[in-house]
Amino acid sequence: MILHCVFLRLKSALTQDEKAALFDSVVALQKVIPGIVDVKYGPNVSPEGLHGGFADGFVVTFESVEARDAYLVHPDHVAVGERIVSSTDGGLAGLMVFDFNV
Repeated sequence: MILHCVFLRLKSALTQDEKAALFDSVVALQKVIPGIVDVKYGPNVSPEGLHGGFADGFVVTFESVEARDAYLVHPDHVAVGERIVSSTDGGLAGLMVFDFNV
């Protein structure tokens, strides 16, 4: 399995409702893209203060590398990804992606 971790520096002007809608759109991908096992999201709750400004994030669990790779090019993911990038502070610089095998 693959854990696809995405950490976000969202624009401060984003409301809580806009954040919720953004994460709901990520969760909704599980219904349309095969191979997604689970989606979790939320704010950083670490007390260490080492988040580097990445205060929110989500994790998508895929059943395989192939499922993750199909997700990356899926049109629904591309649309959600564009929405995410437009919601971050600094565009692509406002997100960090880290994948690993589990």
